[in-house]
Amino acid sequence: MASYKILGQAHLTTTSPTDVYTVPASTETIVSTIVVANITSSATTFTIAIREDGDTLDNRHYIANSVPIAAQDSTTLTLGVALEATDVVTCQAGTADALSFNLFGAEITV
Repeated sequence: MASYKILGQAHLTTTSPTDVYTVPASTETIVSTIVVANITSSATTFTIAIREDGDTLDNRHYIANSVPIAAQDSTTLTLGVALEATDVVTCQAGTADALSFNLFGAEITV
């Protein structure tokens, strides 16, 4: 049975890649939407990667790389990305303490 919910929320206080959501064991997930909010008065950038089985971050994982986001603005990505157990959504902010990431979707227990 599918459970529609907030999959992960993070306010990034660093510019390092940060894992925002890891698919639990015995679960498949559809990430339907990712909202990136710039809560500061300065423009910055964001990066999002999908890491299969929690692989070490590599160029092949990026679905958004250094995308500009204006001050006090938000970007909504409507995706429909299918993930399996242990897959990881990793996010990164171009400026520390500037961005919040919210992931929404459905988890299906298998």
